[in-house]
Amino acid sequence: MFSPCIREASETTFHGCCPFPAHFLGLAELHDLNPKSTGNVSKSQQNFAVATASSLGPNAEFTNHESLPPLSESFKYFTRAYPQYLQTNQADQIRAHEYYHLSFSNHVCLDYIGHGLFSYSQQESHFQAASTASSSSFPVSSEHINVLGPQVIDISYKSVDFYSQIQYGGHESELELKIKKRIMSFMNVSEADYSMVFTANQASAFKILGECFPFHSNRNLLTVYDHENEAIAAITDIAKKRGARSLSANFMWPILNIQSGKLRKIIVSKKKKTRRGLFIFPLQSRVTGARYSYLWMSMAQENGWHVVLDACALGPKDMDTLGLSLFKPDFLVCSFYKVFGENPSGFGCLFVKKSSAEVLKDSTIAKSVGIVSVVPAHRPSEFLEDSIIEDRETQPGPSAGVERDTSTGPSSFSDLPSVQESSHEILKSREIEEDNKKQKGPLSSEIMELQTAHDSARYPLYKSSFGGSSEFDFMGLDHADSLGLLLIGMRERYQINWLINALISLQHPHGKSGLPLVRIYGPKIRFDRGPALAFNVFDWKGEKVDPPLVQKIADRKKISLSCGFIQNIWFSGNFEEQETVLETRTTEVEGAQETKKKVKVKAGISVITASLGFLTNFDDIYRLWAFVSRFLDADFVEKEQWRYMALNQQTVAI
Repeated sequence: MFSPCIREASETTFHGCCPFPAHFLGLAELHDLNPKSTGNVSKSQQNFAVATASSLGPNAEFTNHESLPPLSESFKYFTRAYPQYLQTNQADQIRAHEYYHLSFSNHVCLDYIGHGLFSYSQQESHFQAASTASSSSFPVSSEHINVLGPQVIDISYKSVDFYSQIQYGGHESELELKIKKRIMSFMNVSEADYSMVFTANQASAFKILGECFPFHSNRNLLTVYDHENEAIAAITDIAKKRGARSLSANFMWPILNIQSGKLRKIIVSKKKKTRRGLFIFPLQSRVTGARYSYLWMSMAQENGWHVVLDACALGPKDMDTLGLSLFKPDFLVCSFYKVFGENPSGFGCLFVKKSSAEVLKDSTIAKSVGIVSVVPAHRPSEFLEDSIIEDRETQPGPSAGVERDTSTGPSSFSDLPSVQESSHEILKSREIEEDNKKQKGPLSSEIMELQTAHDSARYPLYKSSFGGSSEFDFMGLDHADSLGLLLIGMRERYQINWLINALISLQHPHGKSGLPLVRIYGPKIRFDRGPALAFNVFDWKGEKVDPPLVQKIADRKKISLSCGFIQNIWFSGNFEEQETVLETRTTEVEGAQETKKKVKVKAGISVITASLGFLTNFDDIYRLWAFVSRFLDADFVEKEQWRYMALNQQTVAI
């Protein structure tokens, strides 16, 4: 069923030649696909589980937050259980020197998924250089620095024909070409095999694909997600409107492994040479941390499906694994943000395999809204100019209550004619961009050349800020490259499994066995799980604490978490448990606006999510453990609500 190269790679991986034999290989699915190949992996997992069980020290259960061992003692037990963790201290050094804002702000970032392009130190240096270069023409106050923050790159929407863009390219700047080359190298994707376009975000990439893929002749859309995903919801909606049938994998409760039998039945075609449709596969869940075998993608391709690899939830070097280095999906989607813990904005990337591009040829979409250009960020003076324009448009005058720092500059911004002229040009540029978005035909080469010339004039500080485009570095990606797949995988594996063990150890002090404070959804302590975690907190009565409330309280403790929704859960004939576990959500039935009705549907489970990366350190996961342990106090939530009301004169919105 599998191609010889994939089969050979999988056997090599299964039998331990790869230092991380279970990487991306969900054991339940693999046993179903190749039952003779999991013996060594299972033994490794057993040894790993034994080490993890001892990682908290002599105590295996905690019923009071005050009984937790201190940070230093916990780290001693942690490194005793995982001595190889100390080999990853280079990541701690990178964090200390390049992302020092995390320590200064005492901020725990567990809500970042994706790849950071730049380091905080690099971004700050860029802003300081840009500020110095522009200070002679316009003073930059500390007020504007704090409000606007440092920037390196920005995006600008453009209206182009998607098929022409991937076939022939566009008028790309030197900056864009450099970014593309660096990203393709980082993602281990060959420029000879793939074309790439920048999109506004992950959702835009999937929307473009949904609009251009020929669902009229490939009528199926098959997705593998155990959680609600806005980008997948967007392409599913587009596919349905274009006549496609939407199908989804199911996940077995409670471990949330793929229900292999059903997925195989959907993938395998009974008719040869049948054009099946589009298969979107994420390799791992960004919510539960469950990992799936890449062999599902190979099976899909061999049965007539066009395969999309959703790499948005993958770790920094996960594309370097043996299997993925051999497998070449038809399409690949990934996303990049600017700076970890500081600037979550960024862009998405849509890769199209050149040999698969013909399938998009007959697209009826003349323009693909969501394709963007990457441009150098505004100069500090231009930030100020934008704020001036906004002030003039929305505020009648100084009486609006906005204070300005005038100690280092003119008493009135209107005293600077050069600023007024630049502002006019910026407004004119925005009008052109908006008009371009509304056009239905492709932009002519003259307009593209004009826009390129305009961008060059608008961002003259690009070369002076970075000493020329050849010196434009992507330190965030460089740091991940310097660590490599093995060290990053080792670091994340030890941290996520210790955290799960620590959370499971928290028990309400009732009876001999106690009542668990935390419930983990999906894989628990496993060698091959991903660095994401879905969980909920329950009070002493066994009632779930609302995830958004937990998130808000954590945010006040400077711990950033996310919320998610697990769905597509399959219960094996246990109706009572299904009724107890699944939640009721209110949704709107499609129809005329005035006739829409809200109905309640048993859909899934709302959860709290935490995501670990190579810059996460032990202090971060310890602080999350200590924070969650506070819910062992029966009055903790009420105390937090009263404290918030005392400080802010209002109650917490629930």
